[in-house]
Amino acid sequence: MSPAAGKTEPYHKTRYKGGGGMWSWILHRGTGLMVLGFLFLHILDTSLIGFGKHHYDTFVNIYKTAWFRPLEVLLIGAVIYHSMNGLRVILVDFWDRGVRYERQLSVAVNVVSLVMFVPSAFIMLKPIF
Repeated sequence: MSPAAGKTEPYHKTRYKGGGGMWSWILHRGTGLMVLGFLFLHILDTSLIGFGKHHYDTFVNIYKTAWFRPLEVLLIGAVIYHSMNGLRVILVDFWDRGVRYERQLSVAVNVVSLVMFVPSAFIMLKPIF
């Protein structure tokens, strides 16, 4: 209905359909949680030295197993993406033209992250294969 007729438009429930901004947000939060999880794990394994070298060595030997290597590769990917996207967030927030170039910055983050991640993953996974 038109506002001129004195009636308001009916309320339509809309749903955010996503897009690049949503995926950047989700990946940034997810990679941040992955890095935080590793930080807690690292604090735990380092604190075990207080209980004796044997306890520390037993826990740290888990990192040397073949099944743990892919998790390390995911961690490297998370750190790379999270840091590159963090730089994009800083540019968008503090650069006066950052919002205007947000889409291009997102594409740049994805490309740079991939370019940095692929060789890192290859080098890390090479000993397994």
